[in-house]
Amino acid sequence: MMRTANPALKANTFERYGTATRAEGAMTINGTVHKTALLVLLALVSASYVWKMAFAQGPGAVSGLMIIGLIGGLIAAIATIFKMQWAGITAPVYAVLEGLFLGGISAMFEARFPGIVIQAVALTFGTLFALLFAYRSGLIKATENFKLGVFAATGGIAVVYLLSIVLGFFGVNIPLIHGSGPVGILFSLFVVVIAALNLVLDFDFIEHGAEMGAPKFMEWYAAFGLMVTLVWLYLEMLRLLSKLQSRN
Repeated sequence: MMRTANPALKANTFERYGTATRAEGAMTINGTVHKTALLVLLALVSASYVWKMAFAQGPGAVSGLMIIGLIGGLIAAIATIFKMQWAGITAPVYAVLEGLFLGGISAMFEARFPGIVIQAVALTFGTLFALLFAYRSGLIKATENFKLGVFAATGGIAVVYLLSIVLGFFGVNIPLIHGSGPVGILFSLFVVVIAALNLVLDFDFIEHGAEMGAPKFMEWYAAFGLMVTLVWLYLEMLRLLSKLQSRN
C-alpha cells in the first residue's frame, strides 16, 4: 500500500483513476516538475506584491489580503483534494492565494529579524534539491517502514498543533515547544526534519503515479501536493530561524 503523510496525496489517489487513455495523455514526471515550477512562480509573484505593500504602507495594510489568502487558500486546497479533476484551475488559485498569506507573514518576520526570509527561502529550496538528489541517487529510499514512520510523526505534529490551537481559545499555551528555549528549538528542528522527509514521500508518490500512467490532470494535482509540503516546510523554517535569532 502507498503511504504519504501529505493529505493531498493519499494512498489511493492514483489508483482511484486508473491509467490514462491515449486521448487524454498520461502523467509524466517532467510535466509535474514544470507545473510545480509554475505554482511556485505564481506564489512568488503574489507574495512579492504583498511584501512590497507591507513595507510601503505597514503591516496593517496587508492584514486583509493575508486573511483572504489564508482562508481562500484553505478553500482552494479542500476543493482540489475533493475534486482532483479541477486541479488545473484550483491549484494555480491555491498558489496565488497562498502567496498572499506568505508575503504578509514573511514581511512580519523580516521586519523583526532582518535577513530571515532569504535564509528560510534558501534553506527550503536547498532542502528540496538535496533530498531530490538523495532520492534519485538511491541514498534515501521510501520503504514502507520509512513511510509509516514519517506518516506517524506527521500525524503527531498535527495533533500537537491542533491541540495548541484549541487550548489557545481558552488562554492555555502548551509549555516550552513554542518558546525559544532548548526544548522549543529542538521541537521546531524535529518538525522541520519531518516536513522535509515528507518531500521524499511526495517524490515517491509522483514517481509511482507516472509509472502507473495516471491521467494527465494528475500532474497538476501532484504539483499541488508538493506545493503544500513546500509551504509547510518554509513556514517551519521561518519558525525555527526566528527562535534561533531571538536568542541572540
